[in-house]
Amino acid sequence: MLAEDADIVARLRAGDQVAFATVVRAWSPAMLRVARTHVHSYATAEEVVQEAWLGVLRALDGFEGRAQLRTWVFTILVNTARRHGKRDARTTAELAGPTVDPNRFVGADGLEWRPGHWRDEAAPVEFEPEPALLASEFRDVLAEALIDLPERQRAVVELRDVHGLDAQEVCAMLDLTPANQRVLLHRGRARLRAVWEAASWGGAAR
Repeated sequence: MLAEDADIVARLRAGDQVAFATVVRAWSPAMLRVARTHVHSYATAEEVVQEAWLGVLRALDGFEGRAQLRTWVFTILVNTARRHGKRDARTTAELAGPTVDPNRFVGADGLEWRPGHWRDEAAPVEFEPEPALLASEFRDVLAEALIDLPERQRAVVELRDVHGLDAQEVCAMLDLTPANQRVLLHRGRARLRAVWEAASWGGAAR
C-alpha cells in the first residue's frame, strides 16, 4: 500500500471526519461525471456517488492495498453506477410511449393528423432552437459524443482523459489487459476526434 494511501486509510478507519470530507471533496466531482456516463439523470448520478461513498465506508476494513485507494473507490463507484444504469434502462422501457398526447393531432371532426397540422388550441408556441443552441453546440458536442461511445470505450476515455487516471489504474478498475485498454482508448479517441472535426467543419460552413 502506498504511504499516502496508508495514512488516509488509517485516518478513515479511525473515524477522522476531516479526512473523509477532504477525500469526498477531492474525488466526488470526478466520480459524479463517471456515474453520469452510466445513468440517465444528474440526480441519479448524485445518488450513485452517495451510495458509493457509503459502500466505501462499509468495505474500508477489507481494503488490502493491492490497488491504489482511488482505484478501489472508483471501482466501487463503477459497480454501483452499472447497477443503477440497468435499473434506469428497465424503467425507461416501462415508460416508453408517445411523448405527446395523440389527441392533440386530431381535429373536432375526428380526422387524423396530417403533417404540418396541429389542432389550433394545441399548437406549440413558435420557437427557433438554432440560435439558442448555437452558442453551446461546440461546448457540448464532445460530451454528447462521449455518451454515444460503446460502454467500454466510453469508460476508458472518461477515466483516462477526463479524470486523469493512468493506464494501470484503469486496467485494474475495469479488469482490462494493457493491450485491450490501449485499443479501447485509441478507438474511443478516434471516434471523438471524427465527431469534433465534423462539427467544426459544419460550424465553419455556416
